[in-house]
Amino acid sequence: MQPYLKKQIALPQDHGSWVFILSPLIIGVFAGRHFSYATIYLIAAIMAAFMLRQPATVAVKAFSGRRPKSDLRAALFWGLIYGLIATTALIGLFTEGFNYLVYLAAPGVPVFAWHLWLVSKRAERKQAGIEIIATGILALSAPAAYWVGVHGYDPIGWWLWLLSWLQSAASIIYAYLRLEQREYPPEQAATMDRHIWRQMGSRAHIYSLFNVLLSLALGFLGSIPTWIFVPFLLQWAETLWGLTHPAAGWKPVQIGMRQFIASSAWTILFVLFWR
Repeated sequence: MQPYLKKQIALPQDHGSWVFILSPLIIGVFAGRHFSYATIYLIAAIMAAFMLRQPATVAVKAFSGRRPKSDLRAALFWGLIYGLIATTALIGLFTEGFNYLVYLAAPGVPVFAWHLWLVSKRAERKQAGIEIIATGILALSAPAAYWVGVHGYDPIGWWLWLLSWLQSAASIIYAYLRLEQREYPPEQAATMDRHIWRQMGSRAHIYSLFNVLLSLALGFLGSIPTWIFVPFLLQWAETLWGLTHPAAGWKPVQIGMRQFIASSAWTILFVLFWR
């Protein structure tokens, strides 16, 4: 049994991806307010589908020669486990009358296939575009959990999806900025003009500022809660701080931990102000 119990095959190793599935899921659950057996089925189905990506990726790497063939059996084992959990949870959702939620999984199929194709070509790293698209798929867990909570379809769920996705997209662009900044030696960074750092971070700044302005406008129009711009204001403030305090010489784990804390704070504030 030991060859099958490898966490690098069973669990996603890109730790930053966890927040992109947990944040919209938590938001949807709390926005829906009502917790039921259907909620448990949904969480199980979503998390099993999310976990399935790791053994599938390992299997493709084994087939393409990037990993030893001995990893293939463990990958197939965990793929089967997660597949069974997802299938069982979907049956539970169907019995509860939420069979229409399966349509939300449809966009994820081609994106997942695209990811595996990139893995087979050794080209999956530093793909900001596909990462942003993938987080849009993961953000669909927000409306799914919301609809389960309110016991039926409600267009408000799409606002939860959009806002969750926009936050994730801005986080990804900001993370790439911080990783780019860390390539500079601290001594060189200290002598660089601040205009250079601001220019380097212009895209991250535009993303986060757009989120603030959009949430403000939607709140003013009454489409979403008025104060929901506050979490996005926090994200914008973090981005501004990153423009003036470059991560020169930082370790990736430092960047990842700060990103995790900022995203967690955003999620908590979103839950509080949405209610």
